[in-house]
Amino acid sequence: MGDKFIKDHIQRIKPYEPVIPIDVLSNELGIPVDQLIKLDANENPYGMPPTAQKNLGNLLLGHIYPDPEARYLKERLAEVLGIPFSNIVVGAGSDELIDLIMRMTGGPGEKVINCPPTFGFYKANAQVNNFDVIEVRRKPDFSLDFPEIEKAVEEGAKLIFLANPNNPDGSLIPLRVLNQILSLPTLVVIDEAYIEFAQGYPSLVPEVLQRDNLIVLRTFSKWGGLAGLRLGYGIFPEALARAIMKIKQPYNVSVSASQAGLGALEDLDLLNERANKMILERERLMERLKSLDYLSPYPTNTNFILIKVIDGDAYQIQQALIERGILIRYFNTPGLDDHIRISIGKPEDNNQLLAALEDLQP
Repeated sequence: MGDKFIKDHIQRIKPYEPVIPIDVLSNELGIPVDQLIKLDANENPYGMPPTAQKNLGNLLLGHIYPDPEARYLKERLAEVLGIPFSNIVVGAGSDELIDLIMRMTGGPGEKVINCPPTFGFYKANAQVNNFDVIEVRRKPDFSLDFPEIEKAVEEGAKLIFLANPNNPDGSLIPLRVLNQILSLPTLVVIDEAYIEFAQGYPSLVPEVLQRDNLIVLRTFSKWGGLAGLRLGYGIFPEALARAIMKIKQPYNVSVSASQAGLGALEDLDLLNERANKMILERERLMERLKSLDYLSPYPTNTNFILIKVIDGDAYQIQQALIERGILIRYFNTPGLDDHIRISIGKPEDNNQLLAALEDLQP
């Protein structure tokens, strides 16, 4: 009966599908949380860094509204990144910043470019904001189709979102192609959620200071181990940063998230050490996966591995692993037919996964 109050474009949306929370799955499966191996959402298996935990344990101002500018966190980020304070905007996860960028730049009838297979939230949020989504599908190797992107810009697209490294496959955009895209008359948003795992590849954060059409998004969720606290940030040209600050919710980043972020930035060496552990595990896991004839893993520069199931059923593999308490991601969408994705866990968790996948080999 209440449908009449809902906008037509909202009723047509297919919502973004996040993973099921681990405590909910625990209840559904009848397996205690501490016996589940969670490799389905690209989280940091080593947990929150210790100084972040300490800051949360000593939180004194939880009864006071947070600073709308999150200025202490921005000041520390400016030091770490070597960029001006005025170019940084902090958000409740980079998801919030994606939404704010769309709200800032357009709405009904405006065109945004999406390059699937990629992070599903770009399209979902574009639909919420009633954009016209121009789909420029990636090639079979997940590389970008630049001529089609250029054509979409010529057709009036004013915004493009690009995950780099890309989710769900872990590929990087060649710098030459990035420069070509940045030369187009459109706003380019580069989502660097996994950049800390891409050894030897430069972040585009410094490039923001040289351009007026580039935004770089970063997050504390993967490398920083703070996914549950929802903390991300963006590097914007100053004019865009000022505009975003006008439209964001005034108290969007909680006191706890800010304090945890400050703690994480005090533990940089530890977080980098953990990232290196995950990279080493990624390479070990990749070699073992290649030895399984029914699986074909893709090269990756992230904390996950996308795998095509070439002999068998990807959904059945996911379900068989769930029965063993191992949670992975299953895809069956255009370009990802019969694919699974595995986050990099601790060595002992990866060993159990490998043993299970060997048992499931046809």
